[in-house]
Amino acid sequence: MDEKDIRLIAREQFDYLKKGTVEIIQEEELLARLEKSIRERKPLRVKAGFDPTAPDIHLGHTVLLRKMKHFQDLGHEVIFLIGDFTGLIGDPSGRSTTRKPMTREEINRNAETYRQQIFKILDPQKTVVDFNSRWLGSLTSFDIINLTAKYTVARLLERDDFALRLKSGHPICVHEILYPLMQAYDSVALKADVELGGTDQKFNLLVGRDIQREFGQQPQIVITMPLLEGLDGIEKMSKSLGNYVGITEPPREIYGKIMSISDSLMFRYYELLTDFELKEIEAWKREIAAGRINPRDLKAQLAWTIVADFWGQEEADKAAREFDRVFRHKELPQEMTEIVVALPQAQAKAYSYNIIDLLVNSRIVSSRSEAKRLIRQGGVDLDGQRVDDINLSVDFSWQKEHILRLGKKRFFRLKAPTS
Repeated sequence: MDEKDIRLIAREQFDYLKKGTVEIIQEEELLARLEKSIRERKPLRVKAGFDPTAPDIHLGHTVLLRKMKHFQDLGHEVIFLIGDFTGLIGDPSGRSTTRKPMTREEINRNAETYRQQIFKILDPQKTVVDFNSRWLGSLTSFDIINLTAKYTVARLLERDDFALRLKSGHPICVHEILYPLMQAYDSVALKADVELGGTDQKFNLLVGRDIQREFGQQPQIVITMPLLEGLDGIEKMSKSLGNYVGITEPPREIYGKIMSISDSLMFRYYELLTDFELKEIEAWKREIAAGRINPRDLKAQLAWTIVADFWGQEEADKAAREFDRVFRHKELPQEMTEIVVALPQAQAKAYSYNIIDLLVNSRIVSSRSEAKRLIRQGGVDLDGQRVDDINLSVDFSWQKEHILRLGKKRFFRLKAPTS
């Protein structure tokens, strides 16, 4: 292969890898390293670290996983690094207070679920799964002092989150200052050519470049990816905010959640969560503006694509049919959560429940205030009719049941006891 062909292939790889990224530091370094990789037939070592702070992987995490898959598709070596050691410290990125340390048991449990979930995207035969406790756990006190001597406190305190905490009088613990150095040492231990991370990780990733230089290594290329907005289109996708889509959720739940997002957010998801080309996505925007495409059809395609990625095409087809049956043709879903309503023993045949008591006592909502808010927002339907009255009485008998809908997606079959 001559040099012209090498440059052409490297440019094609670069353009493919750049899609959806926020920043590449430095672009010319990545292009040069891709050319060298092709010339020497030696794949790049691409690293992304994940601290196992929660058991579930959601679509926000998959933005990084998909970029790892892109490198994998081009023949490069992908390392999924589980931060079982750094997880004990807790990443201070974006934190206004010190993160509560996790226990070893929590970390091990979450790490195991990560191993089970990532192969919905990554090729298990081409993925290296590693744990940073393998090298960080064996560092001596001398090694740690030597590592800290390679970076200044002033530079660490340049971090926006640290600077804000100092300004507001919130404490910064010494172990938090160690976190970016430990993450940087991961890159040294793995001899990483490329490290991927969210935009909130940029400082840590750049420290990795500096520390690699200190250890005589060629500094890694840093690629930052955007933080995916949650279903609300405002906040970063997060399980704690309830605006997330877990990749192990049932297909119909994933499909329904994607169908609930706004039209503008739909295109953001297309760019970051699918392999459709940007020029095709831009063409769809023009078609919608001209009234030649219904946004709902594009959203249905997006929902189908995401479900198919994690559950396969057959399950995606089923989820699409079920969604249309319920929401387009106004039929009841085939599967509903069934709740047997507890009735007082003294009632022989019938009992009336206040709607608020029914929602709370059946554990459909967590509090009376939440029940009232949902009703006032028009989010509760009973037997096909919207509930407007918080004092509504719901009558039960041994032969009767009620169909309750909460929001757009949650259906419950409420039944009285049979005996």
